[in-house]
Amino acid sequence: MTLSIVIVNYNVRYFLEQCLKSVFSALKDLEAEVFVVDNHSVDGSVEMVREKFPQVQLIANEHNPGFAKANNQAIKLARGKYVLLLNPDTVVQENTFTASYEFMEKHPQAGALGITMIDGNGNYLPESKRGLPTPWVAFYKIFGLTKIFPKSKRFARYYLGHLSKDENQEIEILAGAYMWMRKSALDKIGLLDEDYFMYGEDIDLSYRFLKAGYQNYYLADSRIIHYKGESTKKGSLNYVFIFYRAMVIFAQKHFSARYAWFFSLFINLAIYLRASLSVLNRVVQQVWVPLLDAGILAAGLLYIKEYWEHNHRFIQGGEYPPELVRWAFPAYIALWLLGIFLNGGYDKSSKAIRIFKGLFAGTVAILVAYSLLPEEFRFSRAIIVLGALWAALSLPLWRIAFQRLFKLPVFARETGQKRLLLVGQGSELQRVKALITESGQNPSFTGFVNTATDLEEADSLGSLEDLPELCRVFAITEVVFCSANLSSAQIFERMGQLKHLDLELKIAPPESQFIIGSNSIHGQGSWYAVQFNAISTAANRRAKRLLDFGLAFFLLLLSPVLIGFQQNPSGYFANCLEVLIGQKSWVGYFPLARPSGLPPLKPGVLSVAQGLNYQHMKKSSLEKLNMLYAKNYQPQEDFNLIFSHFRQLGQRPAQS
Repeated sequence: MTLSIVIVNYNVRYFLEQCLKSVFSALKDLEAEVFVVDNHSVDGSVEMVREKFPQVQLIANEHNPGFAKANNQAIKLARGKYVLLLNPDTVVQENTFTASYEFMEKHPQAGALGITMIDGNGNYLPESKRGLPTPWVAFYKIFGLTKIFPKSKRFARYYLGHLSKDENQEIEILAGAYMWMRKSALDKIGLLDEDYFMYGEDIDLSYRFLKAGYQNYYLADSRIIHYKGESTKKGSLNYVFIFYRAMVIFAQKHFSARYAWFFSLFINLAIYLRASLSVLNRVVQQVWVPLLDAGILAAGLLYIKEYWEHNHRFIQGGEYPPELVRWAFPAYIALWLLGIFLNGGYDKSSKAIRIFKGLFAGTVAILVAYSLLPEEFRFSRAIIVLGALWAALSLPLWRIAFQRLFKLPVFARETGQKRLLLVGQGSELQRVKALITESGQNPSFTGFVNTATDLEEADSLGSLEDLPELCRVFAITEVVFCSANLSSAQIFERMGQLKHLDLELKIAPPESQFIIGSNSIHGQGSWYAVQFNAISTAANRRAKRLLDFGLAFFLLLLSPVLIGFQQNPSGYFANCLEVLIGQKSWVGYFPLARPSGLPPLKPGVLSVAQGLNYQHMKKSSLEKLNMLYAKNYQPQEDFNLIFSHFRQLGQRPAQS
């Protein structure tokens, strides 16, 4: 056996399928075995591997033991002369494995080998080659000097920026996304250190190869795509803590006690600094717009009050009581901001109309509350109306000004339809076009680029050689490559030609129901599939939660009257409380027929199949019910189902 490939997967089913397709395409000339170790994914990864790749040796863990332990599970079973650790969010070229094998055969002192990695848009990933993270190297990386001086031998040591990315090089640290290792050397230095849960294992393993007298290499003769960041979100607090704590473990294990103490102190300080900045950044991103709105509203209300009481309020005393500013103004502002929030005015895709709707709803709520207050607390309807007019004028205007002056995306930009170009030929082009059309995203199909020499096909704009110029001339925004008609090497080459054109690049694997890509090295991958956007939009999630909360509160309030109508009174109270605190929803998916890929929902007290004789229904029919609910969600549907099955609101567990 020449090669044992180990892929550890966690909830990246779409990427894993594309990865495995590329792996088996690249294994034609090598005797190999492929292991997939699944760390308790809930996205249907295990079922997909069993159905589409029966030749894979699948290890399905019932919990997530971490990256290192999962790799070790497969390595212990590996029979190959070489072992390759490969990330599931990668795509390999047809020559990747043979190039790696030939290089290692020519360099008997090589313990491990890394490779050139590019992102989903063809951009080189600097972590393809790395240096040992000594305290100074880590310092330069953490405090941004590596980014400022990317070619410096001193400051860019973390990514070995002074070494050419286009030449095979002897390096120190390999990336765990593609780590080709000599099995005899691995047996000598030992398996992955399971003290690392995620991150740091590749650094530790690379350094142990060096300490044992082996050499580590970077291979520029082939490339892989790495859709970085799919299994973990690199901007999250969890990433900061796990990554930097891994560096502490490495220092304590490999450096002298004094050196390790200094390094650990420095890294821990960096952890809390980065974590604090991360928290601050998230808070600022979420609240700066509402806070600025509140400040503008407060300033406007204070001016309106001063103007109105000195020019139009001719009563004894002349001035409004202090309670107007102390209590009423904060209440007005809170209701206006709440109205904007509930109408999606603070969503990333906000538009001016949502602000106007929110302000109208908030004003109505203020006037209704005003009419119910005692006379001494009815300060001025005029101030409320003038304040609403000020809000309707000022809030959209400052957003427009900020967007134009500082290029801040406060309002969603109207980008229009995507201008899409498909690269492939024959029936595969039609299949991919149909898949994208069914996704519901409705892009504008500019045309095809035919990969065959015959250009008679309808809508064909030219050949592969014309691709960059065609993208410029037709103002293309997205290119999809049909990998059934193109080799990985051809796709990688064309991606390199297009990477400077600010395009979205995607790959459509053959016989697959998804198209996958990634827009940046830090961005999460995106894919076309049959979309279930209705239930997953922020507005509908908010509406569903408000319906759940409001109805649960109402049902609890009226429970002395309504409890007598319930088939299970004790379950009624329990369900109301669980829905109220967000553990359940009143309506959810039919639990035994949920296809993978649907947006997650809380367990439902009632299911979409409520009242149906589901025992005699096909599973495919029940799955379709779930899909239709997700794709075409309307709050009214929940309300109708709850009203129709009111007596079952106490059922426990949800009927299935």
